[in-house]
Amino acid sequence: MHPASAPRPSLAHLEWPFFGPEHRVFAERLDAWIVEGGLDAVDHDDTDAACRALVTTLGEAGLLDPCVPAAFGGARDEIDSRLLCIARERLAYADGLADFAFAMQGLGSGAISLAGSPELRARVLPAVAEGAMIAAFALSEPEAGSDVAAMSCEARPEGDDYVLHGEKTWISNGGIADVYTVFARSGEAPGTRGISAFVVFRDDPGFEIVERIPVIAPHPLARIRFDRCRIPAARRIGAPGEGFKIAMRTLDIFRASVAAAALGFARRALDEATAHARARRMFGATLADLQLTQAALGDMATQVDAAALLTYRAAWRRDVQRLPTTREAAMAKMTATENAQAVIDRAVQMFGGRGVRSGEIVERLYREIRALRIYEGATEVQKLIVARELLKDGGPR
Repeated sequence: MHPASAPRPSLAHLEWPFFGPEHRVFAERLDAWIVEGGLDAVDHDDTDAACRALVTTLGEAGLLDPCVPAAFGGARDEIDSRLLCIARERLAYADGLADFAFAMQGLGSGAISLAGSPELRARVLPAVAEGAMIAAFALSEPEAGSDVAAMSCEARPEGDDYVLHGEKTWISNGGIADVYTVFARSGEAPGTRGISAFVVFRDDPGFEIVERIPVIAPHPLARIRFDRCRIPAARRIGAPGEGFKIAMRTLDIFRASVAAAALGFARRALDEATAHARARRMFGATLADLQLTQAALGDMATQVDAAALLTYRAAWRRDVQRLPTTREAAMAKMTATENAQAVIDRAVQMFGGRGVRSGEIVERLYREIRALRIYEGATEVQKLIVARELLKDGGPR
């Protein structure tokens, strides 16, 4: 999205009590890197090459360190949700693919950080933080998206190995990743209790990319297949049958960061709309002089702040209070993505014909945000999660 010429988002909300000084320092370091041209050399005409280049350049700048624990080259002893959210908000503001590249390094390796053996962590996590290894998270299947219990990809134990057989689809970084965190049915129990997690490398025999999937907001995406893919049992993440719990713990960490990406898109749309309204002459005045425009901007600003409060509340609750955030992360993801869609739509409307012209900032934002309302749990699923947690706990908190 032309990061070098883009305005930078305000740092004012980082004065909220959710944050410490280290969070503002990181945001300023990331902003300085963007302003100094950290993203300028990336050619977005080739999405795969752009994503590889972004991972490399983010790693070289030390900006992937929030994705892994400090013992393996990361920023903090444990993954800090607020740092993830700050990074995603500010990268999304500048460039949607940069946000994607950053996010997948964390999500793709998150299960390894949480439950991987010391050997797996040492092999994968430093390379992820350095940008030398691209990570992917393989959970969804053709018949098992929101319904993880319907998973059919299997991992059958054979001696000291597991043999994987089946397919995964909608896999972000599919086709370019070096390491995949794969969830497969290992059979310890019915439903979600019989799923385990594994590490698969791109050159493992029996692993193949069978389809590349083009989407509305271009990024590497694929359907992958395991045809008697044999891997050592030592590459299982956690205990047998713990895969579903590990996947949900990983998503709880990174779901708030999805909300933060939506927040970044929404802030950019609001800033672009505000600048356009001040400059656009109409009926002898500027667009900003019209009360309808002022009302729209008022709605947009309020929706952005509401999303920000829910997003950083969820991250703070996990980082500081050390409490479960299933409900809070779902609220944040649902509200931030839906609010961002509304904000960006209003921005497109305000731009008029320019707003739907291919290549305009608000047109790109419109395509970016539409996907986030589905990724990592669609809005409808988030509503069910919130309701389930509400009914389980007996009331609001």
